[in-house]
Amino acid sequence: MPAGGRSAANGAKYKTWPDGQTNRIAPPLTHQIVTPTLTPTLTPTTTMADTLTITDNRTGQKYDVPITDGTIRAMDLRKIKVTPDDFGLMTYDPAFLNTANCRSAITYIDGDKGILLYRGYPIEQLAEESDYLETAYLILFGELPTASQLQNWTQQITLHTMLHENIKKFMEGFQYDAHPMGIFLSTVGAMSTFYPDAKHIVDKQSRMRQTHRLRAKVPSIAAYAYRHSIGRPYNYPDNDLSFAGNFLNMLFKMTEVKYQPNPVLARALEVLFILHADHEQNCSTTTMRTIGSSQVDPYSALAGASAALYGPLHGGANEAVLRMLREIGSVTKVPEFIKKVKAGEGSKLMGFGHRVYKSYDPRAKVIKKIADLVFAVTGKNPLLDIALELERIALQDEYFVTRKLYPNVDFYSGLIYQAMGFPVEMFPVLFAIPRTAGWVAQWEEMLLDSEQKISRPRQIYTGPMQRDYVPRDKRS
Repeated sequence: MPAGGRSAANGAKYKTWPDGQTNRIAPPLTHQIVTPTLTPTLTPTTTMADTLTITDNRTGQKYDVPITDGTIRAMDLRKIKVTPDDFGLMTYDPAFLNTANCRSAITYIDGDKGILLYRGYPIEQLAEESDYLETAYLILFGELPTASQLQNWTQQITLHTMLHENIKKFMEGFQYDAHPMGIFLSTVGAMSTFYPDAKHIVDKQSRMRQTHRLRAKVPSIAAYAYRHSIGRPYNYPDNDLSFAGNFLNMLFKMTEVKYQPNPVLARALEVLFILHADHEQNCSTTTMRTIGSSQVDPYSALAGASAALYGPLHGGANEAVLRMLREIGSVTKVPEFIKKVKAGEGSKLMGFGHRVYKSYDPRAKVIKKIADLVFAVTGKNPLLDIALELERIALQDEYFVTRKLYPNVDFYSGLIYQAMGFPVEMFPVLFAIPRTAGWVAQWEEMLLDSEQKISRPRQIYTGPMQRDYVPRDKRS
C-alpha cells in the first residue's frame, strides 16, 4: 500500500497501512490424508442423555440416535428398515437447507444475532484493525501471525505475483468482449497445466506452494482479464505496493512511470476483501470441497468454485442491486417500488435478506461506513440516495421487519465498486479474489478431515422402473 501518513479513512478507524516487501513462511501442515471409514452408531433403545428416540410406526421399532453438537448422523438412519433387505432410511434435503456436510474451524456465523467470526475473531475488528493478507493468513493457518510471520508470508505472496508469459498468451485467445469472469475461471483452471506438481495433494509442501501461488496470482489473473476486456495492454505487478494497491496498479495504470493508488481507495478495497474472504459453507465453498473431494488439484477445484460464484444468485447479487436501483430511478419513486414489492407485483427487493442472516448482516454495517469514505474521494454515486431511502423505509416497515429482511453485504458493495471505476462485469471477479483464501483453507481442511471421502449424494429416483426396449418401427 502507499507509504506514509494517515488518511481520511482513519476518521472511521479504517487504517491506511504502509507498504513493503516481506519474507517467506511456510507454516507446517502436520496432518496426513487418510482414507476415512464411517461406522453407523445407531443402537437399540437405551437410556441415554443426548439422544433422539425415533419410533418407526411402520414396524413399531424404537431407536436411540446419538445427538452430537446439535446434529444426528444421517448414516445412523440407515439401520431403520422395514425388512432386512431394505436399503434403510435416508434424509431428503434439497439445497442443503438443514444439512451439515462437514466440521469446520474456519468461519462461525450466528445468523439470528448477526455475528460473523473468522477463527473466532469478529469481522468488525478485523475490518478495522487488520489488512487482507493478515486476515488470509488467519483463515488459512488458524492464528494471527506474529510480525515476522506476517513479513515472511507477505513476501512469499509478493514473489509469486508474476504470471507465466504463456498464461498471457492463453488469455489473449479470448474474444475481445469475453466476460472477465469467464476469462478468470478458465485461466485459473488452465494453471493446473502450468504447475503439474499441484496434483500431489498428499504432499504438504506441494499444497503450500499452490497456496502461495493461488493467493498471489489470482489478482494478476483478474487484472489481466479486466485489461483484456477493455483492449488495453497488461500491467505487470508492482511489488513495492500493498496487495490491494498492486491490484489497483495492474487495473488502472496508464502511461505514468509509477502508479500511486489513492490510500483511501486502497484501504477500502482491503476492507472489502476482508469482508469477502470466507463465509462458511456457501454454494462456491461447497463446490470447492465437493470437487476437491475427488483429490483433484486445487486449480481445477478453484475453477469450479469460481464457476459457482459466477451465478447471479451468488457472486452476481450486487449487480442485481444496481439494476434494481436504476429501475427505481429516483428517491420519490421508492415508496411506489416498496408497495409493488409487498403486493408481489413483479418487483423484487434485492440486497435484503440472506439464507443465513436473520438480522442485519454485520458485513453490511462495515461496508456502509466504507462507502462514505469512498464517496468522499470519488464523488457520491447518484444511486446512493435511492439506496439510503430504500433502506430507511424497509427497516421501518413491518412487512420487511417481521420477515427479517435486512440489508446484506451486496446492498452497498456494488455502489462502492462502481464508484471506484469497476464495471459491473468485474463484480464476481472482485468477489473471487478475496474468497480464494477461504476456498483454499476449506479445501485444505477437507483434505485433512479423516471423516471425509469423495462426495456422492443420494437421490430419490422418480423415473420409470425397468422396462423392455421397443424397436423403433414399433413405437407409437
